[in-house]
Amino acid sequence: MNENQSSHNQINYWRILILATVLVIAFTVFVGRLFILQFLQADEWVAKAQDNNTEVFNLPALRGIIYDRNDTILARNIASHNITLTFADLPDDPGAVQEIFRELSVLIDLPVNQSELSTENPYVPCISDHGISQIALYGETASPFRPVQVKCDVDEEIAMIVMEKSSDWPGIGTEIQAIRDYPTGSLTSSIVGFLGPIPALQEEFYREQGFLSNRDKVGYAGVELQFQELLSGINGQRVAEVDVAGQVIRPDIEEPRPPQDGYSMRLTLDTRLQQAAEQILTDELAEWNAFFGEIKYNRGVVIAIDPQTGEVLAMISYPNYDNSRMSRFIPAYYYNQLANDPTKPLLNHAVGDVLPAGSVFKLATAVGALNEGVVTPDQVITTPPKIEVTEKYYANDPGNAREFVDWNEAGFGQLDFVHGLANSSNVYFYKLGGGYRDEVPEGGLGICRLGTYAAALGYGDAPGVGLPDEEDGLIPDPTWKRINHAESWSSGDTYIASVGQGYVLSTPIQVLISAAIIANDGKYMQPTLLREFLDAEGDLVDLWIDQD
Repeated sequence: MNENQSSHNQINYWRILILATVLVIAFTVFVGRLFILQFLQADEWVAKAQDNNTEVFNLPALRGIIYDRNDTILARNIASHNITLTFADLPDDPGAVQEIFRELSVLIDLPVNQSELSTENPYVPCISDHGISQIALYGETASPFRPVQVKCDVDEEIAMIVMEKSSDWPGIGTEIQAIRDYPTGSLTSSIVGFLGPIPALQEEFYREQGFLSNRDKVGYAGVELQFQELLSGINGQRVAEVDVAGQVIRPDIEEPRPPQDGYSMRLTLDTRLQQAAEQILTDELAEWNAFFGEIKYNRGVVIAIDPQTGEVLAMISYPNYDNSRMSRFIPAYYYNQLANDPTKPLLNHAVGDVLPAGSVFKLATAVGALNEGVVTPDQVITTPPKIEVTEKYYANDPGNAREFVDWNEAGFGQLDFVHGLANSSNVYFYKLGGGYRDEVPEGGLGICRLGTYAAALGYGDAPGVGLPDEEDGLIPDPTWKRINHAESWSSGDTYIASVGQGYVLSTPIQVLISAAIIANDGKYMQPTLLREFLDAEGDLVDLWIDQD
């Protein structure tokens, strides 16, 4: 060794200090992170680990059955047979798999290869148009141990053949799924309605209630929609332990929650009367169209109600649609055809068609005028073919002359109250509603009092019969006209409203209610389609239902 060379360590002390400091900091960080994971965040990471090896299986509830008053079934659940494929159970030999696919293709009439999977064309159970191989690929990537539906609602005979070939076709199986069935079809479709897939905009709402978007269906119309919450029931669930591939290791690691089937309901309808009413309406329309030699009338409504109870015994809305065609899925072409039809077959015209009330509204004018002393039963009023009045918009308005004509071009002459009502004379009710010189002084009944009596007879507010498409109609008044038309109310408006024209609007069921109230000595019994609810055992259930 060179005598000039130093024998001690040439590494500077400050470098050792820096290295030691770095090591201490790194060690402190690792220990701190370990402390956070093991102690402070232990519960959170344990929960995440459990989520990774557990899966919640949603158990569907059976939807309630809908009956008429005589227990005729209007909506029920029937078994649908589906063909399924479990990728993990398929043979390891690709040639054997293709042989199974070819044999299955012939049986169920579905190509082995068709329409490749993509983000624009994803697999949707029972709806998408993929081939068997593409569905198998989806099963492999999504969950190889979970069956996926290859074809839905096949004949029972085909399902039995698949079951018999289970040993020869490993991985191919069957399942039974409940679907909705409407035995009475178009006869009651405007009342019962139909089901459809959960709308995208409501997916979060229904998911919070325990529904599965790609499996469960919800009401789209009629009582199926109006009483969706009660008919649908509550889905159950099972929690199982699974491995990374989705295979169930332990089936029940928590107490299963069984599904609660929906309530069944009995309507007030009498299907036999419904059928007779439909036949009468269609025959009547056909006769009038034959008389005119063209399709002049293509819409109509028939409603029968018990005025003492408010029970709706029959409700025909024509034209209608066949809800039995929507029991398994809603054909796009059929739905678009209905939606674009100018006669609006998807609308229940009995409760949702808003039209001028017409001469039946004269009952409101008559009741109001008689009750308010505007006219007496024996008072005789002259009813010429037309009258001329000065239409005014405010108190000191000089006004303009305006004619109001009767439907009878010859007029009716002298009429008392009973004969004015029996002949439905426009001029008679013009004078009662708006007044006329010395015969009916002081402006007659007037629009405000007329509106009060119209409301008492069921106009101006949806009656709450139990259907989702009910409309309010309209009882106009000066405030309404000022807001909506930026005009003052005129005396001529009162004359026109007195005979159910002008701004007065109503639904057919409101017209019926007005007559039912009078027939029932002034007592208003709310019209209803709901008779009672039943539980899964068929026993009556006492539920408070708000149908509005």
